[in-house]
Amino acid sequence: MMLVLLIVILMTGGVIALLAGKWNKSFPRWIALVSCLVGLMVLVLFWLDQHDVLHVNSDENWLVQYQMTWIPTFGITFHLAVDGLSLLLLILTFFIGILAVLCSWEEIKTRTGFYYFNLLWILAGVAGVFMAMDLFLFYFFWEVMLIPMYFLIGIWGSENRVYAAYKFFIFTQASGLLMFLAILGLYFIHGNNTGVYTFNYFELMGTVIPSQTAIWLMMGFMVAFAVKLPIVPFHTWLPDAHGEAPTAGSLILAGLLLKTGAYGMLRFVIPLFPDVARQVAVPAMVLGVIGIIYGAVLAYSQTDLKRLVAFTSVSHMGFVLTGIFAFNELALQGVVMQLVTHAISTGALFILAGMIKERLHTRDMDLMGGLWTQMPRLGTIGMVFAMASLGLPGLGSFIAEFLILLGVFHAHFWVTVIAASGLIFSAVYSLRIVQKIFLGPEKGTGHVPDFSLREMIIMTALTVSIVWLGLYPQPVINTAKPAIVRLVQLLQPDSDIKYEQSHVR
Repeated sequence: MMLVLLIVILMTGGVIALLAGKWNKSFPRWIALVSCLVGLMVLVLFWLDQHDVLHVNSDENWLVQYQMTWIPTFGITFHLAVDGLSLLLLILTFFIGILAVLCSWEEIKTRTGFYYFNLLWILAGVAGVFMAMDLFLFYFFWEVMLIPMYFLIGIWGSENRVYAAYKFFIFTQASGLLMFLAILGLYFIHGNNTGVYTFNYFELMGTVIPSQTAIWLMMGFMVAFAVKLPIVPFHTWLPDAHGEAPTAGSLILAGLLLKTGAYGMLRFVIPLFPDVARQVAVPAMVLGVIGIIYGAVLAYSQTDLKRLVAFTSVSHMGFVLTGIFAFNELALQGVVMQLVTHAISTGALFILAGMIKERLHTRDMDLMGGLWTQMPRLGTIGMVFAMASLGLPGLGSFIAEFLILLGVFHAHFWVTVIAASGLIFSAVYSLRIVQKIFLGPEKGTGHVPDFSLREMIIMTALTVSIVWLGLYPQPVINTAKPAIVRLVQLLQPDSDIKYEQSHVR
């Protein structure tokens, strides 16, 4: 019931926030904060309880599940399950959710009830995506994420918010429909083969599919996940959405929605279509490398701070794609670390961009300069996360990219060489952020206040997290290990291993 409770907390909290907003503008934010805090506490206590199992026995892949019949006529069940990979991403979801509420505290002043309703329902959709083990249910939660984010950008965004919201909606909705068609194809092929029509993930994994058909079905899933990750050339919605979204919207986009794309590849593309995944591994890694270089070059050319950070995400997610298709444990562990550390470091940069815009009323870096002198605490934290973005040793991003490059080296030497050049580009655009915003001559911005107490709490939580992951990443590695090991075993050409439900306790 714990898994259902997590979704119920968020959805119920959203409805209560919506209703409470009619009486008092402050109530919704407190309701949203309590909802996220309760969910995070439940998950952390569960993680601590499962730590020994995860550390000692890598065969215990699935940790907990909940299943009940939903629409039996069509083989649809309400089936949730969690392994180490899902658990880490769920904890990240509630952690980012708390920060999203806190950074909206003063920024959102109108229609607060509806705002926090949308925010909590996005989190519920993301949590559902990370837990769903029925493909119909997975698609349901995938769509639940979409509409509230459209409203978040379209109502509370900046000047071009309507254009950005439409673009985000069209890209994600169109790609999601391709995935839905692929799910239906898988459903009917399995039904024709076995006489059992089901959307159950574990049963569909054993479906025998003609190779040509399997390529088309996999592409249906892959396009949806490639748009959400995003992969070049499906990335064009991202800078507009990031640039126009409110701070919490950018934080959730970078910290969570992008991660659902990578999660989908790890959870569905590779296990459902392992043979096709092996066939497309090299082209996928090349696309990842293109994303690394292209995203970094475009990041350097931006003068809008939020668009710059958005393009760094394209570059960082290129490492994720390259690592996924390297198909070895080192690279996949690096991918998991990258998902967590990118959410923290890039999320922090978006929050800083929001704080600076709140003070200077601009995102144009040409109008900034010398802010370290005026705001030493903001300048110091900005330096920390600029260094995290370039992968400085001692911070979490370094571990992630080091593991990915180490794993990719085993798979393809030249891909590693070109991908590693992305580290040079990331150093260039990160140092440009520091030079243009925090150093250099002051631009006559007048007195600007440094961090408030609320802002200090937000940035302290993020700073402690990125340093902890850089110095002691072992808990994350141990937690993800069983799921990663099973995935690597599944990819062996002669493997007969499946994600049997017998491992679900």
